[in-house]
Formats: sequence, C-alpha cells, structure tokens
Amino acid sequence: MTQQPDATPHPSATPLAGRRALVTGGASGIGLAIVEALAARGAHVVVADRDAEGCARVAEAVGGTPWVVDLLDREAVSDDRLAVALSGVDILVNNAGIQHVSPIEEFDPDDFRRMLALMLEAPFLLVRAALPGMYERRFGRVINISSVHGLRASPYKSAYVTAKHGLEGLSKVTALEGGAHRVTSNCVNPGYVRTPLVEKQLADQARVHGIDEAEVLDRIMLTESAIKRLVEPAEVASLVAWLASDEAAMVTGASYTMDGGWSAR
Repeated sequence: MTQQPDATPHPSATPLAGRRALVTGGASGIGLAIVEALAARGAHVVVADRDAEGCARVAEAVGGTPWVVDLLDREAVSDDRLAVALSGVDILVNNAGIQHVSPIEEFDPDDFRRMLALMLEAPFLLVRAALPGMYERRFGRVINISSVHGLRASPYKSAYVTAKHGLEGLSKVTALEGGAHRVTSNCVNPGYVRTPLVEKQLADQARVHGIDEAEVLDRIMLTESAIKRLVEPAEVASLVAWLASDEAAMVTGASYTMDGGWSAR
C-alpha cells in the first residue's frame, strides 16, 4: 500500500523569513524576549532602545540592526528620522514603557506628560510612519504591548492606566483603517511580568500601600490572578510572534489577555 503524504503541511521553522520587524524597548525585559522570538522565526529585527550598549549587544546577538533612540526626544521622532527608521518595516511592536506609582494628588504633572508621550504619543508617531509602507506592500502587523491595565484600573497608577487605555483605542482605530490594506493591529495585555520594571515597583508599592516590600507580590500584584505567579517574558513573546505571522491574518482590533485570570473577575 502506497503511503499517502501528510495532508497538513508542516509549518516553516522560520515563518517570518523576509520580514523586517522593529521592537521598541528591545534591549531588555519583554522587548528583549520579543526580539529573540521574532529573530528565531526568521525576521530581521531593528532593536530600538535608548540604552546604546544594550541595543548594540542585542542587535548583534540576533543579527539585527540597532537603533539607539530616545522616544521622548522630539527631534529623534521627527517625520524625516522616523521615515528612515521605519523604512521597510513589516512588523511594528510598540513595547517601550515606564512606570511611576503615586497617588493622583502627589503625581508630578511632568511625569504624567512624559509617560503619555512615551507610551501613547510615540506609538502613534511610529504607527503613522510605518503605515504608508505597509499599505504599499499590502502587509503589516502592528502589535502594541498594552497591559491588563489597558482594560482594568489600579490605584496609584493614573498615568500608566491612562496611557494603556489610550493605546487600546489607538490600536483599534489602526485596525479599522488598516484592514482594507491587509494591515492588522492588536494589543497584548499581560499581567505583571517578571522584568526589571516590575521588580522596581516593589518598593514603591510597599510605600503607598503601607506594607512590607516582601508582601507586595502576594497582597497587591497577584491578588486578582487565579494563577499565582508572574508572567514570563518569553510567554508574552510567543503570543507576539504568532500575531506577527500569516496565521493571524484575520486577527485584528483584538486585545489578548495574558494575566492569569485577573480580567476574568
């Protein structure tokens, strides 16, 4: 009896071969994991970060391109510079972010403006620069690293929650405008991820809640989660890599939670 070939083709080990990706905040944390995941699947990755040393090291390790940039520098994100940086980019991952924990009445307005500029205005500018090329090539993936805080609020994080809620809206509008051009836009919404950004929050959270630092993880960060652990950066990266692939061509305007059940409440 002649053996029939498998009717289901085996997926390529490099499904993103020939694609060019740009990841902001790509030198560490979630961004680093995303860079590695996209590169492992064949994409050429532009590593964007203000940390020049880390940016160069990561780009060299994955055979990518470093882009040392401070997204809060108006000149650095001018139309001319972004046109060059986003040239040929098929996959844009807006990941760069910062955190500040403080009651609203004590929140420095300059910190509020800075956080919105980095986590909402900068993604808008990058999307704006990337879309014409994506439209021309009839392919594009905009992937915004939002947060469970893009869907839910927590006290003492007014700027972060505001920025992430705004990013959700930007992502949906991008999805609606880009659909006719085969450009998708989605958000990934993790809970607390095991990164330096989260680890730095422990002392701030302990201070504003009036508890010991050792109690923050169980009493504050994981109290709403059904699965009592931090999200790993590689888990976030795996979802991003799928959203970047051809398999996710019909996924757009969505927000994918990875929060251990937090938002199920």
